[in-house]
Amino acid sequence: MDTRTLGPTDRTVTAIGLGTWQLGADWGEVSEGDARAVLDASRDAGVTFFDTADVYGDGRSESIIGAWRREHPGVFVATKMGRRVEQVPENYTAENFRAWTDRSRRNLGMDTLDLVQLHCPPTPVYATDRVFDDLDALVADGTIAAYGVSVETCAEALMAIARPNVASVQIILNAFRLKPLDEVLPAAMDAGVGIIARVPLASGLLSGRYGHDTAFGPDDHRSFNRHGEAFDRGETFSGVDYDEGVDAAREFAALAASHGLQPSIAALAWVAQLPGVTTVIPGARTPEQARANAAAGDVPPLGEEFTGAVRELYDRRFRAAVHPHW
Repeated sequence: MDTRTLGPTDRTVTAIGLGTWQLGADWGEVSEGDARAVLDASRDAGVTFFDTADVYGDGRSESIIGAWRREHPGVFVATKMGRRVEQVPENYTAENFRAWTDRSRRNLGMDTLDLVQLHCPPTPVYATDRVFDDLDALVADGTIAAYGVSVETCAEALMAIARPNVASVQIILNAFRLKPLDEVLPAAMDAGVGIIARVPLASGLLSGRYGHDTAFGPDDHRSFNRHGEAFDRGETFSGVDYDEGVDAAREFAALAASHGLQPSIAALAWVAQLPGVTTVIPGARTPEQARANAAAGDVPPLGEEFTGAVRELYDRRFRAAVHPHW
């Protein structure tokens, strides 16, 4: 699989990584055995980048990865912090950063965390010099090797990229969410900042497996957060209307088939091949899904014709609803 250097760090990561929200919570029940099987399958398929957060299952995802990592040293583990408290700028303090990173270090069994990302903090945080000074101090004393941010909007991404020591920006990017292509990816390339593309399958819509009548479990965010009831609605189906997304996904599946690809593999490969993207972090609940995701890292260049078709689909179905919001 293709590898890239993550921003200004000296660490290489695979073009396809693994997002592990689903191993902790909000996607239905996943046993620890099933979670370890997904991690094993991803690593066996060549994946070296694993993204988690302290809030996924209130530490469950981190703890599972930590126990697994002791048997598989050398993988790159990125985590996130900040969502376990009320979302006000006043909670983003050096004291809390220390407590949160120490907890993640214990969960993951790591003396120095590879990458810690602020987890979609309140917008004023990006403009607060003290926050980034405090993060610099954690790097200086060896608590973390590097830091980044996970953002909701392109405006937040651009503010983060302007910070001199931000190593990475994690942002929603997929065939139904194209705004980052306008300014964020070019700015990141100019600044040498890594881009971690999340929600690359639009919460599964781009797999082509869902219909208008598909039901999701009550503990699955695709049931309880469609309108932002629990967190930003853009995290669920990329913020697009579900029924519109189902119809658009059928069009995308036809485009993928014309290139001899399954829709999920085409969707991941297309994002991974965008200039400026460092790694793409689809989730997986089964080893089969993990292996299929990793296969996207071996797809030959899809080319401008494919990109043009993706842009046309987005412009026709989603631009008016999605572009102004995020």
